[in-house]
Amino acid sequence: MKIKKILVSQPAPENGKSPYFELADKNNLLIDFRPFIHVEGIPAKEFRQHRIDILDHTAVIFTSKTAIDHFFRICEELRVTVPDSMKYFCISEATAYYLQKYIVYRKRKIFFGNGIFPDLMDLINKHRDETYLVPLSDIHKEEIPKTLKEQKIKFSKAILYRTVCSDLSDLSLINYDMLVFFSPSGIKSLKQNFPDFQQDSIKIASFGNTTASAVEEAGFRLDVKAPMPEAPSMTMALEQFIKLHNRNTKK
Repeated sequence: MKIKKILVSQPAPENGKSPYFELADKNNLLIDFRPFIHVEGIPAKEFRQHRIDILDHTAVIFTSKTAIDHFFRICEELRVTVPDSMKYFCISEATAYYLQKYIVYRKRKIFFGNGIFPDLMDLINKHRDETYLVPLSDIHKEEIPKTLKEQKIKFSKAILYRTVCSDLSDLSLINYDMLVFFSPSGIKSLKQNFPDFQQDSIKIASFGNTTASAVEEAGFRLDVKAPMPEAPSMTMALEQFIKLHNRNTKK
């Protein structure tokens, strides 16, 4: 069967410009978007059990906009007033500018890297006397706390939000020729929502090595893997596979 309809396990792009729309137009495809997972905040009561005092820290490390949202949410729920002296170290400039949603940007000490943690670590090492708070999800890259520990930086790891499986009971997977995943959590959601799912002719695409491993460990066939040297993005990998597959398929 030719690939005509694809389900991408992410939220739909907010603007009209997306490589997925171009992929659909060029290859006569119908692409639907549906997040298989979503983020929920850790309640203040649960956070208190970790015995972390936010005001014991002089700086915060933000690796995402979601981390910023939940840091200020938990502060509000705990009735903690963040002092003007608090320093903010952000993974990227875009993340740093997002702080404007909660603070007067120009009046705070804000530092940012170029999108990768080793770059941000250079800035953190220049401020070694700070005591850092690191807001994270329950599922996070161990690189961050591991590096901070190795560099002997004083820090607390604060789990402020968790990734949970979305309710997909209204979804019928047999309507799709291909499913696209970006995290092991997405595969977990697939198994949880559709315990009787049989892949058969449905193609599965994944992004990243950990997601690819999760697909295979779940007992599914992985048809498209990205990134690859010849296809650094998911849409490029999809286009290459679909063109070849549809060219060799009659129906």
